[in-house]
Amino acid sequence: MAIEWRQSYEIGIEKIDSQHKELFRKINNLLEACTTQKGKEEVINTIGFLGDYIIVHFNDEEKLQKDSAYPCYTEHKAAHEQFIKDYKNLRAKLDEEGVSLNFVLTVNRVVVDWLVKHIAAADRAFGTFLKSKE
Repeated sequence: MAIEWRQSYEIGIEKIDSQHKELFRKINNLLEACTTQKGKEEVINTIGFLGDYIIVHFNDEEKLQKDSAYPCYTEHKAAHEQFIKDYKNLRAKLDEEGVSLNFVLTVNRVVVDWLVKHIAAADRAFGTFLKSKE
């Protein structure tokens, strides 16, 4: 079951919105692979993508928040730091146990929760803040 990108998720900064859309595409690739019993192969690609994504995207987003004097910056950064911990736990589990069905399901849960809770709520709030400054 694909996770649909909605225009309401956009924060109005093309670079950030493009990064979010790419994350949705990658997660949908994993979800699609799971429906065709290829999730174990695709989850390695997903983990690799996430490792790069959290460095680039979080830095870009946090810089924009600091530059715009976003009042919820500290909370937003803390959420990013928690996701980095979650990612590192996933990476460690992959390195220790290898790819399993349980691992694929765990990655799906962690990342889909992030999409729903963070992008649809916290990032959207940041977008609303940016629009209010225009």
